[in-house]
Amino acid sequence: MSGFFKEIPPYYEHQQETLALLRKENRVLDLSDPGTAKTRPAIGANVERLHTGSKRCLVFAPKSILQPAWGNDIDRFFPGTSYMCAYASNRKKALFDYTSDFLITNHDAARWLANTNNVPTKFWKDFDSIIIDESTAFKHHNTQRSKALYKIARGMEFRELLTGTINPRSILDVWHQAKIIDDGDRLGASYWRFRSAVCEPVQVGPRPEMQEWRDKEGSELVVFDLLSDISIRHEFEKCNDIPKNKITEYTIEIPDKLRGQYNDMMTIAAMLVEGKLLTAVNAASTHQKLMQIASGAVYDGFGNFHTLDDQRSELVMDLIEEREQCVVAFNWKHQREGLLAAADKRGYKYAVIDGDANDKTRRNAVEDFQNGDLRVIFAHPQSAAHGLTLTAGTTTIWTSPTYNAEHYKQFNHRIYRAGQTRKTETIHIIARNTIDEQVFEKLSKKLTSMQLLLDLMESAQ
Repeated sequence: MSGFFKEIPPYYEHQQETLALLRKENRVLDLSDPGTAKTRPAIGANVERLHTGSKRCLVFAPKSILQPAWGNDIDRFFPGTSYMCAYASNRKKALFDYTSDFLITNHDAARWLANTNNVPTKFWKDFDSIIIDESTAFKHHNTQRSKALYKIARGMEFRELLTGTINPRSILDVWHQAKIIDDGDRLGASYWRFRSAVCEPVQVGPRPEMQEWRDKEGSELVVFDLLSDISIRHEFEKCNDIPKNKITEYTIEIPDKLRGQYNDMMTIAAMLVEGKLLTAVNAASTHQKLMQIASGAVYDGFGNFHTLDDQRSELVMDLIEEREQCVVAFNWKHQREGLLAAADKRGYKYAVIDGDANDKTRRNAVEDFQNGDLRVIFAHPQSAAHGLTLTAGTTTIWTSPTYNAEHYKQFNHRIYRAGQTRKTETIHIIARNTIDEQVFEKLSKKLTSMQLLLDLMESAQ
């Protein structure tokens, strides 16, 4: 596939710096913030190599952005460059397509490719470059997907990794991503030695074996110093001529009946902490129930819910009414249903991006939104946090918080990113005196459910 645009804008200054590093080094970690347009220099470096006799380029990226991010950027900035997006339905055909300059496929294809007809050997003959976008998908060294990806990457001469959040939870998340790039030259070939060097065990339960490994103070600085010669990072606020983003908070009061349910769950959490019965599993469960109750609903053990408060949905509609185009994040099934019902009642034109949305639905939603045909996109952060450009919008609304800092940051940068020309706003809706306050306050930190719950208990005393 290829496309044609009459006017090709020049690289941003920070993109030129990335391109310079890619010309100098065969292995590069682009750790720039979300929204800094990392895709274009990654493509550009490989197009330059193609013109000097290099082989083809293999790209791994989230399924939802193969065409919207990678394909569209090739069409826009590099007309005449050919590519093929390989999904499960056309993977075999794409594998034996010898004409496209770029083969673009999703993360989950790594296992299939690594175990199909000696594919790695084939790739090393036809391809000499690999790009891994949103590489945190391969942060766990012992998953089959991560092992398969490295099996393919280790034979490539040129390797590039792109992510704005390389260590979302722990410095341990960096090790396998770095190994994909340099075969362990900088951080060592042994994960266990790396863990012992940068983390220390902390007992988190009543028994000695109940431990978790926590980053040692200063370990992050040491690790990134070791990777500095092949790394580049541009902070979003410092490299784009984009109007500032404003954060606004709207605080709501939850009704008495819901407050009673919330207080009951807080009592259970306190009993777990005081009795030293808190484990990672029940901490996650208790934390989730507190957030669900604060958001307006009570769930049973089978995923069924009873909505006790729908004021958030109505508030979101009022906020949309006062603005132009918005992207709204929802976390729970009851929120999705409440938002859609409220939007239908007001006659808003909208699209939904979540786990049920297929690739065509995602592409159409982005195109319609960017063309001004939609008032709002309702999206789950996990499904829309990466790669989608929604700069026609000016407002991101969080119906309730997420404690996943990576999802929060990435989702906000669907609107607030390169190409945005207007002032933007991020809105937090917060239930007063609930876990909502704690989560939004600590979103800049790497939190586990257990630490969040312990901090919540401490602040409640």
